[in-house]
Order: sequence, then C-alpha cells, then structure tokens
Amino acid sequence: MAYKNFRLHVVARVLLLAVTLALVIYLARQDDLLITSIVLGAIAVFQVVELIHYLEETNRKLTHFFQSIRHSDFSTSFTGSIRGKTFENLNIEFNEVIQAFQKNRAEKMEQHNYLLTVVQHVSIGIIAFHGDGSVDIFNNAVKKLLKINNLKNIQALDNIKEGLAGKIIGLKAGEKILTKIIVDDEILQVFISATQLRLRGKELTIISLQDIHAELEEQEIESWQKLIRVLTHEIMNSITPISSLVSTVDDLLIDESDESLKLKELDEEDLQSVREALTTIQHRSKGLLNFVDVYRNLTRIPKPNFRYFRLSDVMKRNARLLQPKLEKFSIDFHYQVVPDNIMVTADPDLIDQVIINLLVNAIDAVKDASNPAITVKAWVNKNSRVVIEITDNGHGIKPDILDKVFMPFYTSKKHGSGIGLSLARQIMHLHKGSITVRSRPDESTTFTLTF
Repeated sequence: MAYKNFRLHVVARVLLLAVTLALVIYLARQDDLLITSIVLGAIAVFQVVELIHYLEETNRKLTHFFQSIRHSDFSTSFTGSIRGKTFENLNIEFNEVIQAFQKNRAEKMEQHNYLLTVVQHVSIGIIAFHGDGSVDIFNNAVKKLLKINNLKNIQALDNIKEGLAGKIIGLKAGEKILTKIIVDDEILQVFISATQLRLRGKELTIISLQDIHAELEEQEIESWQKLIRVLTHEIMNSITPISSLVSTVDDLLIDESDESLKLKELDEEDLQSVREALTTIQHRSKGLLNFVDVYRNLTRIPKPNFRYFRLSDVMKRNARLLQPKLEKFSIDFHYQVVPDNIMVTADPDLIDQVIINLLVNAIDAVKDASNPAITVKAWVNKNSRVVIEITDNGHGIKPDILDKVFMPFYTSKKHGSGIGLSLARQIMHLHKGSITVRSRPDESTTFTLTF
C-alpha cells in the first residue's frame, strides 16, 4: 500500500507537469499571452526540479545511512516524512538497522572488555604484537614478571636481556624456548611459547611467558636425589664386599700378637683364601671401574649429524639386523610405515641405536610368552610430527616402576646396565623429540617416539 501511495504521488506530479507543459505550449502560440506562457514555463521547470528532488529522497537517505555505518555513527536517527507512508516505513527500517548495529557494537565491546579482563587476570604473561614489533596487548603478569610498566614495542625487551626480542620475533607458531633472564638480581627461567593469527588482514603473534624456575629447581633436585640413590646403591654394592675382604686379608696376613708388625706363616688353605679374596677384590674393582666408565659414556652422546632420509629404510635395516634373534625365539614381527615415503630429518645412526635398543628390550620381554609378537608402526600425526610405536605382548611393566624406566642405571633385568632407555631419551631430546611409555601388566608395553 505504501509503494502504491508513492506511485500515486509520482503519477500526480507527472500529470500536473504534463498539463503545465501543454498550457505553456498552447499559450506560447498566443501572441498576447507570451508573458503568461513564460510564467507557466518557469512553474514547469520548478515542477521538474521538485519531482527530481522528490525521487532522490531515497538516495539521500541511503547515502546518509551508509555514511553512518561507515563512520560507526550510530547516534543518527531517521524521522518521519510528510512525503508518504513509503518514506515513513523506510525511516523505520533505517532506524531498526541502526539500532541493530548499535546493539551488536555494544555486545562486541562487552565481549572485548570481558576477554581483556580475563587476559589481565591470568597468571601467565601474555604479549600480542604485530609484524612491525608494535605491541597490541600485554597483561599484568608481564608487568609483574619483567618489572615493567609500559611496553610499546617488542624490541624494548632487549633492555631486559640482549637478544631477547630477536628470539621472540623469530619464534614460529607452535615453537617453544626456555631462556634465562635476570630481573632485579633475580634469576628467572622463562618458558616462552608462540602462536600466530591473522587479524584484520595483519599478522599478529601472541606469546606466553611463564617463570618455571621453581619447577625446574624441584625437578633438578629430584633428579639429583634419584641419581645419587642409584650411584650410592651401585658403589656401596662394590665397596662393602671390598672393605670386608680387605679386613679378612689383613687378619690372614698380619700378625699383631706383639708390638712389631709381621706376616703370619700361612698354610695352603690360608693362601687359597687370600688368593680368592684378592681375586674377588680385583673383580669388584673392575666392576666399579666399568660402572664409572658406563656413566661417563652416558654423558658423552655425540652431537647428531642430521640427514634427510626415508624412515622405511631404517625399519628394513633394523629388521634384517635382528632377524636371527627374532627367529631364535619364534617371534611374530612386522612393521608398517604409512605412507611408505615418510621422510625424517635426524641422525640415522643415533635413531638406529634407539630403535635397536627398544626392539632388543621387546625381544627380551616376549621371548618367554606363549605367542610372542612385536609390532612397529610409523605415521604422521595431526600436528605433522612423525610417530613411531613399538609394541610387544610381553609381561609388561608394573605401574610402580613405570616412571623409573628412563632413570640412569635403573633396570629390572638381571644382566642389564640400566642406561639403554636413558640414552634413548637423551638422543630423542637432542632431536627435539620425545619418548614415552605405556604398559598394561601381563598384556603389552608400547614405547612411542615422536619427532
């Protein structure tokens, strides 16, 4: 109905203009009415201008409306019009759209303030900066951690530690670093991780900073305590019998019946006892020297010589190497690399050492099983990291010792050295990877390597 009313207004104006023009033409032909025709001509021109103005009213309102949106000026309101119901309805719709935008903007502001409050409240330091280094957001935890009040550009972090800004800028999405910072004579071990996103067409990097100095100290103390317990145990196992045997030999050889020291006269049986004691002392001394040598080897892992190679070649090579042992114990062994062309960047010799060690442990675990089986699977996970799983159906690992299997010199084997898994973990650490274990007693054990 509104649009019909608008059309009636237009038709009426057009008809009135047509009548006016017709009168102008008629009067122009009358010589005595020339002045009247000129006046009517001026009225016709005014009618044309007024008609155009009337028709362009909608365009003017649309222009005003879009300018309000573009400049986020939601205080504008469109009032009623005497030009008809069409324009009244248009004004109503404009006002409703403006109110919707105003409401949406208010909700976004509330959400922004809410997220900003959350960011400021968390105890982990957060810094968001653009590609040019300008800082967008940094929270109170950063101020407290780094003892700063303002941070306009990420380069300002070089004032805290030389090169810190460069390290942070060089971080890629998902990368993490651990760096030592000294603030007000206090040592901080800051764990820094980064993520990236695109906001309004610009790259934005968000980093989190967390001081884990206390946690690292606790872990270090715990590790030293574990290591000292192992070393004490191994050394005492050798020193105690040596000390006892030395005392025995002293009793057999030295005569302390008078003030002067002299050797006793020994019969064949005493000589044999002395010889056995000295042999035992020699054996235990060699064992202790071997223990120290093994410990020294544990701390001398060579630096990886990284190469780019096919993972399936490693699997084939190790399968051929261990084939005699697998056949000896009738072990069902198979491996699977999906896809077959997975490539890794690593030191193949060190990776061979890790995989062979795990396979040898798996063979030892299943050799007495009724249906011994070992499975090796390799694939690329959702994070584009290469994963290798070695699973056996052996006796498993008890839950109370599961967290100790990577400790140096800890072993549950009768003839084990206890350094194999510790070496494997150090090698994986050198490759920026990890090794984990899960086990179900009397069912299976799975070691997972992640590169």
